[in-house]
Amino acid sequence: MKDVTYKNNYIYYKLYVKNKNLKPGKMNRFFQNILLQTIKRQKKNKNQKLPSKQLKKEITDAKVEFTHLMHDSFLIIIGILSACFGLKGFLLPNSFIDGGVTGISLILTELTGIPLSILLVAINIPFLIMAFSTIGRQFALRSFIAIVLLAISVHFITVPIITDDNLLIAVFGGFFLGLGIGLAIRGGSVIDGTEVLAIFISRKTSLTIGDIILIFNVLIFLVAAYVFTIEIALYAILTYLAASKTVDFVVSGIEEYVGVTIISDNSEEIRMAIIEKMGRGCTIYSGKKGYAKRGETLTYAEIVYTLITRLELAKLQTEIDKVDKNAFVVMHSIKDAKGGMIKKRPMN
Repeated sequence: MKDVTYKNNYIYYKLYVKNKNLKPGKMNRFFQNILLQTIKRQKKNKNQKLPSKQLKKEITDAKVEFTHLMHDSFLIIIGILSACFGLKGFLLPNSFIDGGVTGISLILTELTGIPLSILLVAINIPFLIMAFSTIGRQFALRSFIAIVLLAISVHFITVPIITDDNLLIAVFGGFFLGLGIGLAIRGGSVIDGTEVLAIFISRKTSLTIGDIILIFNVLIFLVAAYVFTIEIALYAILTYLAASKTVDFVVSGIEEYVGVTIISDNSEEIRMAIIEKMGRGCTIYSGKKGYAKRGETLTYAEIVYTLITRLELAKLQTEIDKVDKNAFVVMHSIKDAKGGMIKKRPMN
């Protein structure tokens, strides 16, 4: 209290010396409070030092985030190049289409003549807004950058026409496009907003993600059959099947939801990271580590179980590595889930 009074008096004195007509008693209280708060803030900034343990943790977290960012960026870039090759080397020159937002873009390109690169960005924008509110800001930003880079690649990179065989176009066009989508998902982003739309709708309705994607693509194929020919629509279905199976293969067969079991000595920190950083719920099981010789006491362990979408896997792995790089993590596919935190919006 004396320290504050001294500073207060010191301010009055300095102002009085500079302007003898200004008396402390007549100083505006609002102006006085601003000066006091500024001095306190400056003193706090000068004297504040992070504890060595906290500083070390901040450095470790930064290193983990940087390493994962480089890894994810590499996957996204390779995915963009693969998708670009599939589109320009197979689908686009032969007027073939696919499902999802890419399929809509290809249809509109054929009908209007608008460059595919422009349509890829324009049509994906609403889905990116959904991603921002449904999944998170980081995911939406990564996806926006990935889609823009894909559009730039499609516009500027020259790819020779690989084949004129319709079957090969459908199969391998879908394969390379699916490879690109799958690698982008592994990198924590999307280059096609269909799954974002499916997750957004599934959290507001009783429909599953798989049902929504199926309905969405059936509508696209019906439009393709009406606008073009039934033959093109059938080839589009084949392209979609090739792409979707490749996506599932690239992301290790992960379905819409993924159950993740985590065993670590730092289970409490991981639990808090899932709740605070991921905005997800989790369950804690009491268990024992079974690897021990006969007669030895088994070590007690708290087992963390959580349920997330496959689009959030990259972020979860980053948060786990920040806490414990040696954590034992088991993932298994979940066809669908309801209740609990599943339908709720993430905190971030």
